[in-house]
Amino acid sequence: MKKELHETAKKQETAVLIGVVNKQQSEEQAREFLDELAFLAETSGLKTEHQFIQRLARPDPATFVGKGKLEEIKEYVKEHEVNIIIFDDELSPSQQRNLEKAFEKKVLDRNLLILDIFAQRARTAHAKTQVELAFYQYMLPRLTGMWTHLERQRGGTGTRGGSGEKEIETDRRIVRDKIALLKERLTEIDKQMATQRKSRGEMIRVALVGYTNVGKSTIMNLISKSEVFAENKLFATLDTTVRKVVIDNLPFLLSDTVGFIRKLPHTLVESFKSTLDEVREADLLLHVVDISHPNFEDHINVVNETLVDIKASDKPIILVFNKIDAFRYIAKDEDDLTPITRENLSLEQLKKTWMGKLRHSCVFISAMDKQNIEEFRKLVYDTVKEMHIKRYPYNSLLY
Repeated sequence: MKKELHETAKKQETAVLIGVVNKQQSEEQAREFLDELAFLAETSGLKTEHQFIQRLARPDPATFVGKGKLEEIKEYVKEHEVNIIIFDDELSPSQQRNLEKAFEKKVLDRNLLILDIFAQRARTAHAKTQVELAFYQYMLPRLTGMWTHLERQRGGTGTRGGSGEKEIETDRRIVRDKIALLKERLTEIDKQMATQRKSRGEMIRVALVGYTNVGKSTIMNLISKSEVFAENKLFATLDTTVRKVVIDNLPFLLSDTVGFIRKLPHTLVESFKSTLDEVREADLLLHVVDISHPNFEDHINVVNETLVDIKASDKPIILVFNKIDAFRYIAKDEDDLTPITRENLSLEQLKKTWMGKLRHSCVFISAMDKQNIEEFRKLVYDTVKEMHIKRYPYNSLLY
């Protein structure tokens, strides 16, 4: 399935990205989301040629964008020989069919692009099964006229022309059976993983969480002295890695989990339930934040909302502001009378904002340059020790 899902992206080298400005999304936000979509496309192996934005009260039910913008994009795609068109929002099955017919090119939405990246990144049988389930759940309502691996098995590509109702129903039955089989397989794997979690002994469990590409795996490597795969790309980590960590004779378990992102497809959240169980069952969450990112506060909100969705928001949390080595700000001239914005605040000034109220529940580090790592380790040690003493007072004299 991984090969099948990624096959399209591997063949397509260039892409255009499309977003909308509406009441819920300003132009600044739309451009920021498209920049993130460009990073997703790059992670998937695609080169972004251009970004298109249109102001719409609501997406066109047939083609998502208006007729004028559709013609503008078609002309650009034809002139620059672009291979693939990617929309930042989820497309309905009918919109996807209409757009592929209009462009005569492959059309993806944000969800399918993320699924493609997950397919590339999956390494273990568990992760591959989770991604495959999410893919088939996404594909089921889109079988009519949509490029699918079932078509490739028949030797065809692109839009299926003249396919009858009987053939479509056969495809749907095949996909439903596949979904049922994958769910059964995941249930068995989930039982095995639940047993593994129970057998880890009476140690405090700590989980690294955060927006994708904030440095969780680098921090994992740093404090556990392990070699977890870390890369400057989105979703470098899919499979949860658990390591035993000892700080000053105090042992605990540390897990590195999949990164969160805006508009994470619901099918992925559902199929990655067992992976997210590491977060739900943790005693302490280390919420890692890339403070060098201009929209890190939005990323914090996305993670917090996701924790609420997976029922893990009641956990004790330490905010770990990472990448202070990459933090940049724009100092204002003394004669500049325009209002001060967040971009004009230095790191020290930022620490005096809402972050200052967190006191002992946040730390500022650079995992790459190993800045303030001892302060970070001490904060984790003190927090875990307090938890351990409360839970196991009989062996608290060891620390």
